[in-house]
Amino acid sequence: MGDMTNSDFYSKNQRNESGHGGEFGCTMEELRSLMELRGTEAVVKIKETYGDTEAICRRLKTSPVEGLPGTAPDLEKRKQIFGQNFIPPKKPKTFLQLVWEALQDVTLIILEIAAIISLGLSFYHPPGESNEGCATAQGGAEDEGEAEAGWIEGAAILLSVICVVLVTAFNDWSKEKQFRGLQSRIEQEQKFTVVRAGQVVQIPVAEIVVGDIAQIKYGDLLPADGLFIQGNDLKIDESSLTGESDQVRKSVDKDPMLLSGTHVMEGSGRMVVTAVGVNSQTGIIFTLLGAGGEEEEKKDKKGKMQDGTVDASQSKAKQQDGAAAMEMQPLKSAEGGDADDKKKANMHKKEKSVLQGKLTKLAVQIGKAGLVMSAITVIILVLYFTVDTFVVNKKPWLPECTPVYVQYFVKFFIIGVTVLVVAVPEGLPLAVTISLAYSVKKMMKDNNLVRHLDACETMGNATAICSDKTGTLTTNRMTVVQAYIGDVHYKEIPDPSSINAKTMELLVNAIAINSAYTTKILPPEKEGALPRQVGNKTECGLLGFVLDLKQDYEPVRSQMPEEKLYKVYTFNSVRKSMSTVIKLPDESFRMYSKGASEIVLKKCCKILNAAGEPRVFRPRDRDDMVKKVIEPMACDGLRTICVAFRDFPSSPEPDWDNENDILNDLTCICVVGIEDPVRPEVPEAIRKCQRAGITVRMVTGDNINTARAIAIKCGIIHPGEDFLCLEGKEFNQRIRNEKGEIEQERIDKIWPKLRVLARSSPTDKHTLVKGIIDSTHTEQRQVVAVTGDGTNDGPALKKADVGFAMGIAGTDVAKEASDIILTDDNFSSIVKAVMWGRNVYDSISKFLQFQLTVNVVAVIVAFTGACITQDSPLKAVQMLWVNLIMDTFASLALATEPPTETLLLRKPYGRNKPLISRTMMKNILGHAVYQLTLIFTLLFVGEKMFQIDSGRNAPLHSPPSEHYTIIFNTFVMMQLFNEINARKIHGERNVFDGIFRNPIFCTIVLGTFAIQIVIVQFGGKPFSCAPLQLDQWMWCIFIGLGELVWGQVIATIPTSRLKFLKEAGRLTQKEEIPEEELNEDVEEIDHAERELRRGQILWFRGLNRIQTQIEVVNTFKSGASFQGALRRQSSVTSQSQDVANLSSPSHVSLSNALSSPTSLPPAAAGQG
Repeated sequence: MGDMTNSDFYSKNQRNESGHGGEFGCTMEELRSLMELRGTEAVVKIKETYGDTEAICRRLKTSPVEGLPGTAPDLEKRKQIFGQNFIPPKKPKTFLQLVWEALQDVTLIILEIAAIISLGLSFYHPPGESNEGCATAQGGAEDEGEAEAGWIEGAAILLSVICVVLVTAFNDWSKEKQFRGLQSRIEQEQKFTVVRAGQVVQIPVAEIVVGDIAQIKYGDLLPADGLFIQGNDLKIDESSLTGESDQVRKSVDKDPMLLSGTHVMEGSGRMVVTAVGVNSQTGIIFTLLGAGGEEEEKKDKKGKMQDGTVDASQSKAKQQDGAAAMEMQPLKSAEGGDADDKKKANMHKKEKSVLQGKLTKLAVQIGKAGLVMSAITVIILVLYFTVDTFVVNKKPWLPECTPVYVQYFVKFFIIGVTVLVVAVPEGLPLAVTISLAYSVKKMMKDNNLVRHLDACETMGNATAICSDKTGTLTTNRMTVVQAYIGDVHYKEIPDPSSINAKTMELLVNAIAINSAYTTKILPPEKEGALPRQVGNKTECGLLGFVLDLKQDYEPVRSQMPEEKLYKVYTFNSVRKSMSTVIKLPDESFRMYSKGASEIVLKKCCKILNAAGEPRVFRPRDRDDMVKKVIEPMACDGLRTICVAFRDFPSSPEPDWDNENDILNDLTCICVVGIEDPVRPEVPEAIRKCQRAGITVRMVTGDNINTARAIAIKCGIIHPGEDFLCLEGKEFNQRIRNEKGEIEQERIDKIWPKLRVLARSSPTDKHTLVKGIIDSTHTEQRQVVAVTGDGTNDGPALKKADVGFAMGIAGTDVAKEASDIILTDDNFSSIVKAVMWGRNVYDSISKFLQFQLTVNVVAVIVAFTGACITQDSPLKAVQMLWVNLIMDTFASLALATEPPTETLLLRKPYGRNKPLISRTMMKNILGHAVYQLTLIFTLLFVGEKMFQIDSGRNAPLHSPPSEHYTIIFNTFVMMQLFNEINARKIHGERNVFDGIFRNPIFCTIVLGTFAIQIVIVQFGGKPFSCAPLQLDQWMWCIFIGLGELVWGQVIATIPTSRLKFLKEAGRLTQKEEIPEEELNEDVEEIDHAERELRRGQILWFRGLNRIQTQIEVVNTFKSGASFQGALRRQSSVTSQSQDVANLSSPSHVSLSNALSSPTSLPPAAAGQG
């Protein structure tokens, strides 16, 4: 890619360079082409051109130890010459584009056409107009003034269409804006550790400049390209760039290239930053991808073609960049989730959240019914008219009368369309979106940062939570409270004088040197607060122990700086220990080790006694110690850590790579018990979860006794219950058959009772989550949430239905894989997420209950009215107004109800519970009966009751009648009061409960009422309204109030009696089976609704409004393009990848649709 410069991006930077060329010893171009190389090629190039990495640091005017001076002018200059660490975002859609999108709605297009025809005809006055022969059965020639006003109806329809479009567009726009705000907030929170002027500081990723010395450690996602200067045991997962899932070992002399967007899987070190932003490897790929969704596909293919043709001598890895390009999405690009979610939306049309699936299905069913009704309405009207005019009255079809007849037909057509408009609930997608967007915004306040909108709703259905222990259930403030030193078990911190001096010195050295130097204990920020723990919390606990023994670790560290450490075996989930080798003054070596006590003690063959002399430590002694020291500590809920050391002779130098021999024959210095207190609010939160029907399981790497003790403290297990606590090893034995394969039936025997899984590896966590999700043991599919903070939790977080990452303690990899980030790392925030999720579901049900009542009534009224009186009692414009208040405003009002604690008192709904329960069906039909009765009464005998002229059988352009205005007004009043009824969906009595906690609701109801008054009194011809008297208004409001009384009547009828009521909007089992092999063409609507397992990628289709049936159909037809083919192909590979993912949690792919090429050989991916 180096040879195909993206000229527009680089031209300005090059102009700068020529000016400043002399200031730095290398240009941006040189560094960029250097970063293209891999492995040995890179080492050779560095040697030839620069000498070594130190020389590059000198040329970049930076010091490997001190870092940059960090002065503002210097940083500015670097930004100017080498660019900023920021990838420019894709342009957001403009408001006009959104308006254009909203106009694509089919029903609106039909209305527009009808309105335009109606307008055209009203201006066309044929000579036959005066011919009495044309005036049909309805008789009564209109006076001139009325004929002039014929255009108003068409104009009013157009106006209301414009209103609907603007509201929709505005909603989409504000949603997009919110999303961008969220994205930039995620970015600003992402910080990275660099060294400036000798101080280790954390700065926002965007501030990193070329020449910075960055400290990298386990779990980081690299923010820029750089060269490795020094460090230990650094292994990097580069699969996001190269597609190779093996971890790459980095070293100064073999492979010093560190690339942005890759993950540190092990070890730590320092790098000098050489390329940032659009010049880094990630940036180059993003630039190739270009902006704009449509071009993306074209460029994508093109990008790959070019990749293939790039100079062949460049290393093979390059060829896969194109294929991998779609896969990488480091958080730091400014477009972040936005672009990738848009892409996800394109690729995974089929992946919908449960709610979305149910809704689309419902909307489609309603849409079909509406279409049928409106078609019948139009046919009946036309037939009635023609039969009446030409057959009964035997009128000839006169040519000069044609326009008049056409005008009638257009009027019928408009009535038909109106029925359709009212029938199609286009407010549904709006309600979902508003509800989700509102919840997400409010969840920010509850410390939940939602990365994928639908995760919020899925959380409401969660049936199981698998939680980490450290940091989630506990405070993650480690303190040593017990110790076993020199054959004595101290129940509290021992007195420093009671410990032998030699032992003490060894202990202090072992703890100070054998821990990350980034881990420190700093003085408290406020007086009286606890000291601040920075870095790894377990190590902080040990350093705190050193301070408690009145010793200091700083002098030890300054005497033995990080650069002098001879070899470091960093902690990882396999070793479960960490060791550091140092060279002593007499040239011999000493290794300090620390780690989980049962693991380190197995490798000890000596132990220091009270005099500080090593004595023999036999297996028998070890078992003794486990019983007398370690188990009692663990049963108090303490985490036991063993500190040990070993001396090696200077010659022959040991073979450091042979770990098994090195980590053996240790001498134990001490065993400490570290307490990590349970967070005070956790037991209450867990009790709430259990009451809400959610099982909490604890999955931890700790010893089983510690885990059990903490689980009892938290209330996850209650003594005397029937539950299982397993260790990872036993869990694996139980779930695998003789061949070592995992069997689902075996997992099904275990998980329902399993509460604690201790000493578990990341793979166990993933296996457990997958096992619970795939289980058919219960009649409802389990919906599993997982919390995690470490890099190793990545696969489990991605597999789960909802993944929670820790915002403070979590690594970047975990955050990438998650759906929701807990900004305060607190378990009780998960309970809030459950509450919000259930609230979203309920809000949508409330809205549905309200909306469907309106739809049923309006459709029946328009339909029967049209058939009996040739004219709909509710006019097109009135219908549109009803539609506007019922859809847009009601969705706003009902979707923003705040959640209450009562939501946590019921069990989860589950996947195949219908959206519209029996109770709701009872409410919908009950209220529809009330409304229809009253409207038809008013329609047929209203004129007698109010002593006014009848509005029935009015001629074509007659003025609006009071009669029909009363019907319209009553209809709206009933809807307004029914909106209050709709606030409760479980048959509660008090519908006003907590109404003032929702100001939006009150505002909307009152606002709608005010506008209704204006429309009726001053709407006149456009709204077909005649002003009403006060007493008539009183009657309308009184009938409306009747809704509330009637609501109480309905609530009295027990739902259990009404067996005949059908539920609607459920996902059947059949649709839950992902039949991926299905042909795209067969896949019309119904298969698309299939509830596909949310696999690696979370769907984000909430961005595109699911609209009417027709639009949905089109979406799926167009979905069968280039990506359709890939998608089918990838569905097979994605399963195999699920397994591959275990080794590399960083397949945080942008699109798994394109992840199939990663499993092809490199060449094929290049041609992809």
